[in-house]
Amino acid sequence: MNDMPPCRPKYVSNKKDIHWEMLARPYLRIVRSAVAHCDSFFTMAQNARFALGLRVLTVLAGGPDAMHTSASIAAELGESAVMVRRTFLVLHSAGLITQRKGPNGGAQLKVPAKQIGLGDIFEASAGEWLGSGDPAVASLLKRARADAIAAMNETTIAHVVKKMKKK
Repeated sequence: MNDMPPCRPKYVSNKKDIHWEMLARPYLRIVRSAVAHCDSFFTMAQNARFALGLRVLTVLAGGPDAMHTSASIAAELGESAVMVRRTFLVLHSAGLITQRKGPNGGAQLKVPAKQIGLGDIFEASAGEWLGSGDPAVASLLKRARADAIAAMNETTIAHVVKKMKKK
């Protein structure tokens, strides 16, 4: 516990408050650790959304003329149907798939697989990327994001499906 920096709030006015502060130190360490790893947690969530979006689109690209239900895709991928439906919403809002409700409903590609790049999926699923409050840094990060997306778009869903069929 000696490696912890003093955590004395400004409002501490008597020994009773100091005693509480000393009892809280172990919990403060856990909270500080959680906050320090917060960015990696959100990055992990972004990576999971991107990966599931990619996997869903490869299934849809495998049968581009058919309507695929969330249940059938979930079973094929070993995922939750709820997560697949959430991914459908993200991909639909990005204009990559169409959805139809009802007994003959499901989802299918709106755009040919040759025209959907990995960067398109990343943009649809990742959300904000490396935000910064400094305008100079923000412009550099914006340019880096654009370059990364352009590089990712060199690989399309059609390329991914073709590689998967070779295996």
